[in-house]
Amino acid sequence: MGEQMGLIIDAERLSRSFGDQLAVDGLALAIAPGEIFGLLGPNGAGKTTTIRMLSTLLPPSGGTARVCGFDVVRAAGEVRRRIGYVMQQVSPMGYYLLTGREKAEIEAALYHVPRRRVKARVGELLELVGLSEDADRLVQEYSGGMQKRLDLACGLLHSPELLILDEPTLGLDVRSRHLIWDHIRSLCAQGMTVLLATNYMDEADRLCDRLTIIDRGRQVISGTPGELKSALGAPSLDEVFLRHTGHALGEDG
Repeated sequence: MGEQMGLIIDAERLSRSFGDQLAVDGLALAIAPGEIFGLLGPNGAGKTTTIRMLSTLLPPSGGTARVCGFDVVRAAGEVRRRIGYVMQQVSPMGYYLLTGREKAEIEAALYHVPRRRVKARVGELLELVGLSEDADRLVQEYSGGMQKRLDLACGLLHSPELLILDEPTLGLDVRSRHLIWDHIRSLCAQGMTVLLATNYMDEADRLCDRLTIIDRGRQVISGTPGELKSALGAPSLDEVFLRHTGHALGEDG
């Protein structure tokens, strides 16, 4: 349990600079338990920098953030125990020489899953993401979609309160994307909170309960996908993004 009940993520004026460059500029987030919350924006908008601050990998330059009730700077260890983080890139090359099951078992040890529970927990999660039949194949033989599903399973090994996904379907084919979406929905149906960073408009529209559009490190607008479209009479989030930022997603920004 966190130090206080309430929001899973509570960030105010969250900022991060790299030299003279302001990557994240005064971001405010309030994410409730059980939500799928989206950070939507183009490459370079500040999504990954925001996630790295919330996951304690990068200290903020300004503002505050609490995750699961704990300050990301003063109580970083408590935050890490309560989150799962699936990064953009697939597993490091060293993992390719392992089977999917072996990779998951190693990560379970890193997450301090009790030794007596490792095999059962790994089996449960490989079943959840549809990899049971391929568990003893080498990771190097997995397709990109299978590797993403394996990473998702590894992020869930310690039963986190919050699952952070940084562009989890980047570069995947349509079928693999939909499989990942189904897994995310099933997790939230069981009460998990998900923070999803994406630059896919359809992904944000179909998955997110609420979202924040960010551009050049700044918060542009927040709301449910339906609210954002209705407010402008826009047929899609692509149109919402274009009208609020002045450029289409995918353009250099």
